[in-house]
Amino acid sequence: MKFRHVRAIAVFGIAVVALTGARGSHGASCGGSSHSSSSSSGGSSSGGTSGSDSTSGTSSSSGGTTTTGGSSRDKAERDIKIDSCKLDGTGKNLVARLTVTNSGSVDYTYNVTMKFNPAAGSSAVAATARVNSLKVKAGASQQTEATAPYTGKGDGSEYKECVVSTASKSAL
Repeated sequence: MKFRHVRAIAVFGIAVVALTGARGSHGASCGGSSHSSSSSSGGSSSGGTSGSDSTSGTSSSSGGTTTTGGSSRDKAERDIKIDSCKLDGTGKNLVARLTVTNSGSVDYTYNVTMKFNPAAGSSAVAATARVNSLKVKAGASQQTEATAPYTGKGDGSEYKECVVSTASKSAL
């Protein structure tokens, strides 16, 4: 094989990797993987100047936090970390403790909807909680709680995960 053929194949291989955005073992996949919510997963906002972003897909089970789903242009979910999900001390409310971090240079108002999902095979019904109009200054973090009434009769153990089902932020 001639040197120019080897060089052409090498250039083609580099171009394929560069154009597909191959990243480690994830390849050029658009989804199907989990990331820590404290990491910033790729992408940028596409055109426009609306000043608001929304997303879905952060979940926590057994104390850990993972991010699934959402699109690369949606940024609000990346700012939310689920610290804990549990039944409160009174036994009457499911509580998701959240930390919202605004790493941007503009103050934002956040709206978050949490969903408490029951374990598979449980007779419990999913519960929903909201945080509305949470103002977070640029470069700051703020803790908040999303609370939903607990209608069960046990210790809340039938709820195995809580998930950010929607999140949005708007510039103040």
